[in-house]
Amino acid sequence: MIRLEDLRGLVPEAPSAEVTVWIERRWLRAERAPDGAWVLTEMDVARVRLLTELRVTLEVTEEAMPVVLSLIDQLYDARRTVRALLGALEEQPDPVRQTVLAAARARSCAERGEA
Repeated sequence: MIRLEDLRGLVPEAPSAEVTVWIERRWLRAERAPDGAWVLTEMDVARVRLLTELRVTLEVTEEAMPVVLSLIDQLYDARRTVRALLGALEEQPDPVRQTVLAAARARSCAERGEA
């Protein structure tokens, strides 16, 4: 766990005043340590880097940020799901894998309007 005051050394470009606001808005999942200080996980630190890139570099407004974060979270969730499905597919016998892949290709072509 990384204390909030140690975050400055890891992500110096993160606007200190905003990080607390990000925690309050639940854009970060920081928790309170027994002494009351905020502590972050490595995933939170990665999220701070993302939030800093969005807010500082790309100038995404505070009003747009919940929508942007929701879309990013949905994308990551879809990637995790696809990875899990591919892992499960790899465990299947070859004929099953080939059948599933052929069906997926056919469905993809049909959705694009291809023959």
